Amino acid sequence: MTELETDEARTRSSSGGRLTKALWWLFGIGMLIFIGLRAQVGASEPRIANPQISDEARKAVEGLPNWAAMCNMWTAVMMTIGIAAFIYGWRKYPKHPYLLLVLAGTALPWLDPQADWVSYSAFSPDLWHFPVDWPWVSVAPLVEPFVCIAYASVLIVPAFVAIPLLRRLQARRPVDTFVWRHPLITLSLITFVIGFALDAVVEIFCVSKRVYAYTQVPEFGSIFVGQYNQFPLLWESGLATSMMIAASVMIYRDDTGRTQAEKLAQRLRLFPAKPALASFLVMFGALTLAYVAVYGGGFLVLRAAKLSTSVACPWPFPESKVYDPQGFYEKAGHPGPFFEGKWNTWLSGQPDGRPVIEGPIAPGPCGPGRE
Repeated sequence: MTELETDEARTRSSSGGRLTKALWWLFGIGMLIFIGLRAQVGASEPRIANPQISDEARKAVEGLPNWAAMCNMWTAVMMTIGIAAFIYGWRKYPKHPYLLLVLAGTALPWLDPQADWVSYSAFSPDLWHFPVDWPWVSVAPLVEPFVCIAYASVLIVPAFVAIPLLRRLQARRPVDTFVWRHPLITLSLITFVIGFALDAVVEIFCVSKRVYAYTQVPEFGSIFVGQYNQFPLLWESGLATSMMIAASVMIYRDDTGRTQAEKLAQRLRLFPAKPALASFLVMFGALTLAYVAVYGGGFLVLRAAKLSTSVACPWPFPESKVYDPQGFYEKAGHPGPFFEGKWNTWLSGQPDGRPVIEGPIAPGPCGPGRE
């Protein structure tokens, strides 16, 4: 290659790098502008708004923390830092498996409204949220917040801790021990322990600050049952680790130096000319499968069997209607107003929709005057 051809190649490479950098920055700025233009705050939309908030409903939440505004600020800061860090990382280590995993985890919230629905997760309308009348969003009990975009930070963190721990365990043991013969099983167990603890700490903190609420939980396996901050510890923190385990397994490198995502993509002969795209799709598919089959499937059984009978009292968001798809709030004595939301027939184990509560409701744990 002549010196002139070499200079031309360098010029094309430099131009391509500048174009890639510009596109990433445009994407990041575009995301921030989109949030700024489309963000809604409050429960002013007819689908969820309580048309007349009673004094009792307001008094019921007096003194309870409400960190929604702080969470909004955290979302903006995290998105700004996260986008800048990702762009820097991509330029320095383009197509790195860890960065591909971050992309896959960030794309996963496309299923979040369905996950909120199946687990009775109602987010505070005071969070910045997507318009509630969007078909994709309207499945969620109340709102779909922008903070869901940052879920990847929780889903993939255990993977970055579990893999070094596995390596340390292997370094201290002979090669014929369990941690060497079954590295993926060992990695999954380590990830489960770390992920369970991380999810429990983060979520218990958030529900205690009224950022969101589990409006219905099973009495078995849950903590703070019947209170506004009730939390399905065994179910939520246990099932959520399925995505974390999938993330850990996908980026684990064996003795060949290839990740499990790369090996699976090659076995499937998926886009052989574009290995990074193939790895990303395998990661995204694995996370989605865990999200739908394990997390969503587990909660769907609880919902359809009507095992989530304990309601959060007082209703944490008085400016909105009470999400009561199966009538348990009304049975507990709450005066309403109620709404049942979407997908409340066969998928919720009640072909005829929300049951009609006949006759006067006796004073219950969610009735007027409850302390």
